Amino acid sequence: MVKAWFLAALLVGIAYGLIGSLFALPASHVHAWRLAAWIVSGAGYAAHIGYEHFRMRSSPRLTALHVAVAVAIGAFALVVVGMLHDLRTASTIRPVWLLALVVLPAVTAVPAFLSGLVIETTLRRFSAEHSRVK
Repeated sequence: MVKAWFLAALLVGIAYGLIGSLFALPASHVHAWRLAAWIVSGAGYAAHIGYEHFRMRSSPRLTALHVAVAVAIGAFALVVVGMLHDLRTASTIRPVWLLALVVLPAVTAVPAFLSGLVIETTLRRFSAEHSRVK
């Protein structure tokens, strides 16, 4: 049975991959589309943290881990899409793509974990203070 947190991470990760791929398609106003992709992905990241905090009641460490897994899945998906795009123009897969399959998810997951940990810890502190004030 698939755990609820992994299903959420998988869905959000696929969404990151789709956002990164689809927002890269327009050839005009590239900077604006890239900024829009960042904003939409940031909203997905915030929603995922909110889901972990309010719905799943995960600890800060688990929340950070779950959002980092989603980011790593999204990065992996982007590498696969880039590799397939490159494969259409070349007849072989360049070795750099195989390296990117490992490096990009790791490089993106670490900051996602650290920022998720800080955000969730802060959110918990404000929630605790808010509940004491009432």
